[in-house]
Amino acid sequence: MYLSDEEQAMLDGRDGPALQKAMDLLVRYGEALGAERLVETRNVCASITSTTPFQRDFALAKGGGMDAVFSEFSLDSQETVQIPKFKVFTSHLQLGFDPGQPERMGVSEAVVNFYHESERHAAGLGAQIMNTCTPYQVGNIPTRGEHCAWMESSAVVYCNSVLGARTNTEGRESTGAAMLTGRIPYWGYHLDENRHATHVVELDVEVESVQDWGLLGYFMGEHVQERVPVVHRKGGIGRVPNLPRLKHFGAAASSSGGVEMYHIVGVTPEALTLEQALGGRKPVQVLRYGAAERRATYEKINATGKNAEIQYVMLGCPHYTIEQIWEAAQLIEGRKVHPDCELWIFTPRAIKSLADRNGYTKIIEDAGGILMTDSCSAMSRAVPKGTKTVALDSAKQAHYLPAILGVQAWFGSTAECIDAACTGRWNGGQA
Repeated sequence: MYLSDEEQAMLDGRDGPALQKAMDLLVRYGEALGAERLVETRNVCASITSTTPFQRDFALAKGGGMDAVFSEFSLDSQETVQIPKFKVFTSHLQLGFDPGQPERMGVSEAVVNFYHESERHAAGLGAQIMNTCTPYQVGNIPTRGEHCAWMESSAVVYCNSVLGARTNTEGRESTGAAMLTGRIPYWGYHLDENRHATHVVELDVEVESVQDWGLLGYFMGEHVQERVPVVHRKGGIGRVPNLPRLKHFGAAASSSGGVEMYHIVGVTPEALTLEQALGGRKPVQVLRYGAAERRATYEKINATGKNAEIQYVMLGCPHYTIEQIWEAAQLIEGRKVHPDCELWIFTPRAIKSLADRNGYTKIIEDAGGILMTDSCSAMSRAVPKGTKTVALDSAKQAHYLPAILGVQAWFGSTAECIDAACTGRWNGGQA
């Protein structure tokens, strides 16, 4: 692999052992990927803090405190080295629990205290403690063409597709090295030629609601897997999808498949035309998405749903926008959550603060719901006790939660989910 003089100096130990280990990791990683060089990045999104008893016990047994945890889990180093301040803008992603709701999520006080210690350490190194899977909602909005190093599948697909920035789906180790060095291997979606569409999805139906976009994303991911699709409709896409719709669309596609980038003709920045999205090449396959495909996708997502009694409604995967919280507050105002059901809504801390000021939190709490932050049920493996059946407005969460927790799941619109929370029953319609 070619290294610049600056990169070689870091690898040779000029800037200390932490950066030397970080560069060594990136070189090994890049060579395994076939990357010819590294590329500079000034934007990293990663999991840095420690939230598990295993990491706490490791820190105690190993000695060296949080530097030992970072060395082992973020630099792949069994030797503990002192971690210097991060070189680039680094945002922290979601956690395994909401620190403000530890009892509700089954987390001990000792683990919460360890997390707070870890958070102080990360913040002291320069991390932005955003604690969300949607960093683009709360201040990290890279520009088109900007090279990034991001974790979290739903964030990566949004970064590449909607923002036009460039990242692959990175891991804790590669992002840990990137935040110290400002480098990441130059491969995959950093390269122009890999960003062109390989598959065309021709729409034969209107795609309007958040639910519609979730269904389309799930269909698309299942059929193209890790390739790059472009959505096209003769005569135009119709109503331009907003942030919540694109957020749910990409999250669904990266769950049923491995989509890290998509195009929508006339909507996303690298698809002003179908020809531009394809890069002048013929597609590998043209897929049709009409009423029959939508119905089949709806049935597949709802395959685990058997019982109509609902014990838990979870909203906020990916984390809810302020618009979605506003909508949920409108839908539930004047109603009450059923005594045999719980409603948890997840959002970034910064957006919860806005919801607090606007009165939406009070409306939701007066109805018996809870606005939570920093995590979700898939990340935390936490649901209310006795939960057997869940209602969700996220195709991604409907894909993962039954497998993770062995529950049944119903997928539908936000209105259907709020109704389920208030009636304790699933009365959802059809796609």
